[in-house]
Amino acid sequence: MADTIHWADVIAEDALNKSGKHLVATGITPSGHIHIGNMREVVTADAAYRALLDRGADARFIYIADNYDPLRKVYPFLPESYAEHVGKPISEVPCPCGECANYAEHFLKPFLEALRRLGINPEVYRAAEMYRAGMYTEAIKSALVKRDEIAKILEEVSGKTVAEEWSPFNPRCNECGKITTTKVTGFDLEAETVDYVCACGHSGTVPMTGGGKLTWRVDWPARWAVLGVTVEPFGKDHASRGGSYDTGKRIVREIYGHEPPYPIVYEWIMLGKQGAMSSSTGVVVSISDMLEVVPPEVLRYLIIRTKPEKHIQFDPGQPLLTMVDEYERLRDKFRENDPSLGDFEKRIYELSRATGICHPEIPFKQMVTIYQVARGDFEQVLKIVKRSGFSIEDEKCIRELVDNVSRWLELYAPPFARFSVKERVPVQAATLSELQKAFLGAFADLIEARGEISGEEYHMLVYSAKDEGSELNGLITEKLNEPVPQVDPKDLFKAIYTSILGQSSGPKAGWFLSSFEKDFLITRFREASTYIPEKRS
Repeated sequence: MADTIHWADVIAEDALNKSGKHLVATGITPSGHIHIGNMREVVTADAAYRALLDRGADARFIYIADNYDPLRKVYPFLPESYAEHVGKPISEVPCPCGECANYAEHFLKPFLEALRRLGINPEVYRAAEMYRAGMYTEAIKSALVKRDEIAKILEEVSGKTVAEEWSPFNPRCNECGKITTTKVTGFDLEAETVDYVCACGHSGTVPMTGGGKLTWRVDWPARWAVLGVTVEPFGKDHASRGGSYDTGKRIVREIYGHEPPYPIVYEWIMLGKQGAMSSSTGVVVSISDMLEVVPPEVLRYLIIRTKPEKHIQFDPGQPLLTMVDEYERLRDKFRENDPSLGDFEKRIYELSRATGICHPEIPFKQMVTIYQVARGDFEQVLKIVKRSGFSIEDEKCIRELVDNVSRWLELYAPPFARFSVKERVPVQAATLSELQKAFLGAFADLIEARGEISGEEYHMLVYSAKDEGSELNGLITEKLNEPVPQVDPKDLFKAIYTSILGQSSGPKAGWFLSSFEKDFLITRFREASTYIPEKRS
């Protein structure tokens, strides 16, 4: 049975059965390149938020950058000198490029810019600032006082034994700055301080406000209570039996007296044949990198069209073109009010769009052709776009699409998608048959006698060569001085590509031919129709 209601609307309806006021939250640790696997979380949250708003809910949408998490290890993209910073909060680790305030901001900055380009605009919270502002102080007190109750929950739910010296709070050492090597030795609720010893040999006292952070399994439910989170997407690793969502549910209810958020569990995005994306393993394509290649609305579509619990296979090569085609067909149906477009498909399209992002009317594949015919010259691109019947008023959006196509051709395009227009008749024209040459000559005459010709008309003209009585068939007959034998249009298209590109195949012929000035085609086809290779002396 086909879907009739979009998954985001199902989530919104379920959430609204519990409350009319909602806070949709998403949180990612900026410990490395924030990749398109992470993008699934934010786009999923944005879709749920928009579905709630569409139903009249009082809703907010926030993104929490977990920048108070420690640097776990020296990742493959870091120099060995970062070994001394392992264990420190990433908001306190130096920026890898030296141009940002800290390590976390180095990765957060391009991610937030990518969100803006995707039309996603959550309120942004930074965990380090939240701790320093005292937002977690009462939650820290409760966790320290109820340490044994939390430990019991963790053991009962996860099945793992909690160490005797375990504490729900990790102080930040005043000497080495690390939060992974300290142990709590005492605390003072009135003074709001925590005593600790550190593996570096130092011992001391830190304030609960900004002097450390709750461990992940306590930090997450504390955040739900502190902020009032009601809906949150998260990866399947957190949703496993006995995982952090299971322990969080009990901790937030029994320790903090708050209901857990409505869970949206999502599957991974798989990168081609390399598997699930992960910042730590280096199997990653950053969102910023992908936005250089794919229009924002298509990236949104990648997530929106698939239920969160199903994994997404993402390949930026040939399969990307197929996905773009699929999206553009949906877009065209929507624009034309196609009666075959159902409510479910309409909803996918609506949630894939966003205000403030470009919605190019030129098909991606057609721009791949236009860009290469224009040899990358933007002014030439604009001329061809106009000649192809599209508006050139929104140059900014056209340039964005040109930049996408340029990077895609450079990085991911399969060999068959690339071509270059030869300056002169290619030597391969010598392989053309008499029929193919006669066709090119006749085609040049026909084009010259016509006015403006659309891509579709070019396509149909080539096919008309096989029809006895057609104008083109008659012109070919004159060139051959005999009736046209049975014609396979494939051979005629081969003649076109051979005479312009020096290869037997190329992009969609209608788009391809309509990208050229008529005079160029007339001259090239005539030259190719009489081409004799130069003899070497």
